[in-house]
Amino acid sequence: MLPSRADEAGLLRQIAAGDDEAFSLFYREHLDAVVVFFARRVGDRELAFDLTAETFAAVVVSAGTYSGDAPAVAWLFGIARNKLRESLRRDRVADAARRRLGMEPIALDDAALAHVETRAGSGESDLTRALEALPEATRSALLARLVEEQDYGEIAARLQCSEQVVRQRVHRGLKTLRANLREEA
Repeated sequence: MLPSRADEAGLLRQIAAGDDEAFSLFYREHLDAVVVFFARRVGDRELAFDLTAETFAAVVVSAGTYSGDAPAVAWLFGIARNKLRESLRRDRVADAARRRLGMEPIALDDAALAHVETRAGSGESDLTRALEALPEATRSALLARLVEEQDYGEIAARLQCSEQVVRQRVHRGLKTLRANLREEA
């Protein structure tokens, strides 16, 4: 069953305390969506995997900073977006979190790379399917707010509607996503 927002906040507290099992649960729940996020943006399976690894290493390093104000997945994709931006700016994967944890870079064989490519190519994670099922206006507002971290005023101007309408779309979108993901689980 899909963890609730409170459950995921608890998982992140456990991760911050060094609980490997909690990290494993969080990782398995969100791995596909993060791989797809990077693969669609960088077009290189090895780079997508490196960015995914760095994102989850950053989760371990910064889990104690999660405030619970937004869903954990939004916090996770904020980290992913920042890792992507750093990578594009530097033209390489920033590996500070992995180095801080003393982790060696992950070497992938052809089978592992094919597995990553399959996951990224399918785009059929539960989250992806649930997002695609949302009306376009709701999905746009939700992604702009939670993934791109835009404020309501920016989103309203871009979507040519009021801030209140954007807030309602984000609220309805989260409610619908949560219900749809629980049904699929």
